[in-house]
Amino acid sequence: MIRHVEVRTGTYHDSVTLMQVSQAVQGEDGVDAALVAMATQLNLDLLGGMGFETPAATPNDLVIGVTADDDAALGRALARVETALATRPAEAAGAGAVAPPRTVGSAARRDGATIAFVSTPGPYAFADAMDALQHGLHVVVFSDNVPVEQEVRLKQEARARGLLVLGPDCGTAVVGGVGFGFANVVRPGPVGLVAASGTGAQQLMCLLSGAGVGISHCLGVGGRDLSAPVGGASTLAALDLLADDDATEVVVVVSKPPAPEVADAVRERAEKLGKPVVLALLGPGRPDLTAVAETVVAAAGAQWRPPRFWPAAPAAGPYPSIRGLYAGGTLCEEARLLVEAELGPGAHTFVDFGDDTLTRGRPHPMIDNSLRTERLLAEARDPSCGVVLLDVVLGHGAHPDPAAELAPAIVRARNVAGARGRDLAVVVPLIGTADDPQDLEEQARALRDAGASVHLSNAAAARAAIALVRGGDE
Repeated sequence: MIRHVEVRTGTYHDSVTLMQVSQAVQGEDGVDAALVAMATQLNLDLLGGMGFETPAATPNDLVIGVTADDDAALGRALARVETALATRPAEAAGAGAVAPPRTVGSAARRDGATIAFVSTPGPYAFADAMDALQHGLHVVVFSDNVPVEQEVRLKQEARARGLLVLGPDCGTAVVGGVGFGFANVVRPGPVGLVAASGTGAQQLMCLLSGAGVGISHCLGVGGRDLSAPVGGASTLAALDLLADDDATEVVVVVSKPPAPEVADAVRERAEKLGKPVVLALLGPGRPDLTAVAETVVAAAGAQWRPPRFWPAAPAAGPYPSIRGLYAGGTLCEEARLLVEAELGPGAHTFVDFGDDTLTRGRPHPMIDNSLRTERLLAEARDPSCGVVLLDVVLGHGAHPDPAAELAPAIVRARNVAGARGRDLAVVVPLIGTADDPQDLEEQARALRDAGASVHLSNAAAARAAIALVRGGDE
C-alpha cells in the first residue's frame, strides 16, 4: 500500500469541484482512499483521520492525499487529478491576448453581465458580492457561513441600488430558465417562487412539474432572510420584482418558520401585490409543501396529480422510533413538524446534514453522502431506531448518481439490523423531475430494489414513516 501526500501552494478550487475530483479519483482501480481539498484545518484533520501524515499547509493551498495499491494505481490516480482539475483551454498567447479578469467588477465591465454568482468561501464572499453590487449586478451568493451582519449590509446596499441579493446560502435559484446552484430541470410557466429555503423550493418546483405546471423564476433569498435581523429584505424586493414580471401569474413564498413580525410584513406586501400569492411558511398546524403545491396548481388553472411513490416489500416491524437523516433543511423541518404533530416530541430525531455547522470545510450532503451513510449504519445498530427517513435530491449540481452510493448503504444497514433480529425500514423522499440528469425513474427503482419505499412527496414519506411506527401499513 502506497500513501502519497502533496501540497500545491496558492492553488484554489471551490469545494464542490474538489469533492467531485475526490470521488473521481476514488473510482480508479487500485485506489483505496483519496482526498483532494483546500488545506483548511478541518480538511487537514480529515486527512490525518484517513491515516496520512499531515503536511504543513495553509487554507490557500491545495492538498492531495491518495492511498493506492501500487505505483501504477497511484500514477492513474494522479493523472485523474490532473485531468479533473484542468482549466478551460487558455486563449491563444501573443500580443493580442486578453488577460482573464481578476475581480468581479472587472469581469462585469468586460462581459456586460447582469448577474454575478459568488461561491467563494464564506469569509471572502462579502467582498466579491459587494464588488458585484457596486458594479450594478444582481448577486447570487451560493456561499454559506457568511456572518449575518454582512448579509444585512449587502442587502442594504442592494436596496439602495435597486438590485437583488439572492442568499447568502442561496442553494437554489432559477432566473429566466437558467438554474443556479442546485437546480432541477423544470419547464417554463406561470409560477414565480420567492424561497428562503433551497430544498423547499426544489420540492415545490418538482411537485408542480409533476402536475404539468412550469416556473417563471425561483428567487432563493437565503435561509436567514425572514429572520428578525435581516427583516425579509430580499423577500420583499423579490415580491416587487415578480409583481412587475409579465411571465409570472401566481407567486409562492416558501420558508422555514419565519420571525413573526417578518411574516406579518410579508403578508402585508403580498396582499397589495396585485397577483395571487400563496404563502408556504412552514410551522405547526400550517399546510405542508405538498398541500401548498396542490393549491398552487389550482391557482394556475391546472389539474393536480398526486405525487408518485414506489412501495417497499411488506414490512415486519415493530418500529419504535423515527430517525430523519436529511440533506435538505426545509425537508427536515417539514418532516419533523409532521411527525411530532402525530406522535409527539422527544422520541424521534431529525438531523439536517446540510446545516452550516456540518458543511464548514466539506461539501454539501447533496454531493457527499459519507456522513449520512455513516449515521445510517449507526442507526441500524441502535435497537431504538425503527424507521429512517433519508431524502435524495436530484438536479444539476447534486450528486450525479446518488442511488449508486445510497442503495448499497441501505442494503448494508438493513442487513446489520437483520443480523440483530429486527427490521429497519428506510423511507426515501425523492426530490426530482423526469428531466433531471440523474434519471428519476432509475434512481427510484434502485432505491426501491435496495429495500426502501420511495416517495416524490416529502410529506407523504413522513406520513408513511408515521404509519409504520403506529403499526399500520405504509
